[in-house]
This record gives sequence, structure tokens and C-alpha cells, in this order.
Amino acid sequence: MSARSSRALVPAFLAAATLALAACASSATDSAADAGPPQPGGTLRFAVSSDAGCVDPQQVGSNDSIYSLRQIVDSLTDQDPQTGELKPWLATSWETSQDARSYTFTLREGVTFSDGTPLDANAVKANFDRIPQIGARGTLPKGYLAGYAGTTVESPTRFTVSFQQPNVQFLQGTSTHSLGILSPATVAKSDDDRCASAIGSGPFTLREYVKNASLTLAKRPGYDWGSALFAHPGEAYLDTVEFRIVPESGVRTGALQSGEVDAIGNIGQQDEAPLTGAGAQLLARPNPGIAFGIGFNASKPVVSDPAVREALSLAIDRQEVVAGVYTSQTKPATSVLSSTTPGYADQSALVAFDPAKAGSVLDAAGWVPGADGIRVKDGQRLTIPLAFASNAASNKPTLELLQQQVKAAGIDLQVQELQISQVPTIQQSGDFTALWGNLTRADPDILRSSFSVAGANNYRLPETALEPLLIAQAGEPDPAKRAEIVEQAQRTLLEQRFHVPVVELTTVLGVASSVHGITYDASSRIQLHDAWKSR
Repeated sequence: MSARSSRALVPAFLAAATLALAACASSATDSAADAGPPQPGGTLRFAVSSDAGCVDPQQVGSNDSIYSLRQIVDSLTDQDPQTGELKPWLATSWETSQDARSYTFTLREGVTFSDGTPLDANAVKANFDRIPQIGARGTLPKGYLAGYAGTTVESPTRFTVSFQQPNVQFLQGTSTHSLGILSPATVAKSDDDRCASAIGSGPFTLREYVKNASLTLAKRPGYDWGSALFAHPGEAYLDTVEFRIVPESGVRTGALQSGEVDAIGNIGQQDEAPLTGAGAQLLARPNPGIAFGIGFNASKPVVSDPAVREALSLAIDRQEVVAGVYTSQTKPATSVLSSTTPGYADQSALVAFDPAKAGSVLDAAGWVPGADGIRVKDGQRLTIPLAFASNAASNKPTLELLQQQVKAAGIDLQVQELQISQVPTIQQSGDFTALWGNLTRADPDILRSSFSVAGANNYRLPETALEPLLIAQAGEPDPAKRAEIVEQAQRTLLEQRFHVPVVELTTVLGVASSVHGITYDASSRIQLHDAWKSR
């Protein structure tokens, strides 16, 4: 299969999502056309709400950290956010074997890491060989390399990546920050040392990192190997980018209104009117992947009861949650996958709000109302501890509203706040009952990496009819057949209530009118190569 035909698999599968993305996305700052030609130089000051405690792009999954770390690494490919087509970046071409078990890439010549080391086939091999050994923080890249059998170097610019079984999702994975290529010197470090400093080949380098305070990027001199999707060749326009950790939503909003910062993340519903009134731009794009919702540790007795999981889902009024907490661009979840994800299938019937049925389901399972309204069975109260990370302003008010909603069905939801850096450890240890979160990826294989018992299995799920579906979609090269399998997987997962989706994440940034050229990639993460400030 040629590089051209292998890339064609992607837009065919993405066609259903393309119109939704195009309709909702503001992919670049809107005032750029009126601002004249781009002006090089200057510093972009960006406030985000949290810090993952790590600067290794292969070990972070939180948007707040990805915003900055996406800028220090290049990827083999890039994915067009409008069409889903894969475009050249570090790789100028690629070929896929007929059985989707091997992928051969040809690299661009002359690329170097910021430490001067050549970015060649051996460097890519070093990255891919090391990724399966990363610990709990490396869930995303390890999922993309599931069944990795090795990389064969044929020349400095040509190599083949092989898998033990068909792996059709790998090619899209090469466009993500998680498979961004790092310097061999960085790759050779321990996981923790990589979290303290990392070297890539991207348009920016890491100048300074102060944990839980700030991260500063500097323009990479001589950068000349950007993605085919970048608006201009050569170096980035900005000299520096400063990311500040500002947990309070109101403080971030005030900082943008006063001009103390140029852009902010995690816009809340209450921020929309003040920001637009102050002339700020609101850049929005729906995130593909796993919708925000509740995942359960199936090894914990209370949530191992399918009646409890079903009743919890039935007791949630998703429309009320969206209307009460989220920005105007947000949608309630209608499947475990967000509606902009390739292969999404509407499963609204399985995520319906039906409080009467929630009560009857619990009645039938032997959960009876106690004196205070909370249900009891065999002397045990129906209490579900639900942990969440404080990396989005909407998380806490969402869960407080869910807490009120499900109490009407006799469920005691106990909300427990974590730092985002704690989540990988909690998941790996199994020290949780239920966990609130989402996961962004523009490919439905995110279902397998999240819920397969053959992987990390963070939710301690038993092997059910879901597992063969997850495996089958990962090995099906025909887009139409794969879509059918993915639809079955979504339906099966929701019928078993292993995940209770609530709301689709829409990334919304507040950006000053003087900032132009911030773009979203296919996974709704930002790219700053083309960003600039008018003065």
C-alpha cells in the first residue's frame, strides 16, 4: 500500500466527524486577517490551571501541560483537524503493509534536536524501544505501540515499525504529542529525570521549569522542518512563551482582562460574558476521545454491582449539568465517545435521564432507602467515593451538581479532590472506587487503551464480550468494518455500565485581541508555531 493510499484510510473513517468539527471549531485567532502581516518577536503569556509535575511529552496527558510541551517536540506525521488526513512532518512519506502489521517511514533530512543530535532513524527507534518501558505516566504512548515488535533501521532516513498483530491505529498515533520524538539523551534517562527536563526538535525549547509555578519556552533558532499544516516555514514568530500556573478561574480571567496575561485556559461559564465584553476572543474546539464521565474500579464491591452503576447513570440529568456549569459550546454526552470522535455512534438511549427507573433498578437489586434517604443493602450504605483532579475549573461544580442529582435516587456520592499529578499513581495502585475524567484522542482506539483488560486495565475490569470487540477494531483495516465494530464496542461498554459518560469536553481559550495565529490540532491541543502578537 502506498503512502497516499494508507493516508486515505483516515479521512474515510473521519468523514462523519468532519462537519461537526468544522462547524464548531475556531482553529485560529479570528482577528489575524485584519492585523496585517505577522510581527516576529515578543513574549506570549499564557495562564493555565494546573501542572502535571512533568515536562516529558511522552508522560503527560493533561491539556494544561500538553499546551506547552506540544511545542518542544515534532511528530512523524500531523493530522488535519478539518479532514482527518495525515500530513507530512518529520516523515515525508510512509507505507503500510497489507496486514497493517508494519509501517515504513522516510524521514526528512537535516533535522536536529536542540542539543545538536541528528534526528534520524536510530533516534526514532530509541524512542519507540523505550516507550513500552515507561511507567504509569506513559499510558498514552504505550497504548499507541500496543503489540510493538520492534523498529528496523534501513538507513539514516528510512525505518520500519513492526507489530505482533494488526495495529491500524498506530499511524494516527504518530501525529500525537505522545509519540513526539525526543533526543536519545532524554530517552536514556529515568522516567523521573525525564520529567525534570526534556529535549526535542520542536519550534520551541524548554528554557525553565518551576514545578507548580511556571514553564518558559524559547524559540528554537534555525528551526526549518515544520509540519505541512503550519502556515509559514522556518522559525516560530514568538521569542518566548511563558506558561503560568494559576489555579483560580477568576484570577485567570482577571489577569486576561487586565492585560497581565495574553491567553488563558479552562474558561468557565461565568467567564464568557466578562471576557467577550472586554474584547477577548474565545477560541473553541470540541475534543474527540472519551467524554468526561465516571469510570469504576470494578474490584471494589459497591461498584462491582451492575445495578449500582446503571442507577447512577440513570440518575444523572446531563442537560442540566451542561446548562448549569459549562460554556455555551458544550454538549451533553451521548456515548462514551465524544461526538467529534471518528467512529462515534449515538447511544442516547443508554445514557438517558430516568430517575424513576434508577429507583426501580436499585429496588430490584435489594438496595432499600434508609432513614436519611440513602439506600442500604446488608447493612452497607450506598456510598460511592468519586475522585477527581483539580485541573479544570468545571470539575468541582460538575461533581457537586451530580452529587445533588444522584442523592435523589438514594446514592451518596462522596467527592474527593486530587492533584492532576496524583492521578496516574492512583490509577496504577487501584486506590480508588470511582474516577472522574476524560481522555482526548482523534481515533476510537482510545476505547481499547482505556478499557481493554490486556493493557494497563486501570479500571480492573473483568473479561467480557467487550474485549474481543476492542481487539478486533484495532486490527481491522477496512474503515467501514472498523466503524461497525467500534459502534458495537460503545454499545457493549454502555450496556455493562463500565463507564458513565456525562459531558463532552470542549476546549475554550480566552485570548487577547492582540494575539493571532493560535491554532488547534486534530486533538484540540494548541500549536504555537504560527502564533504572534501585534504591538
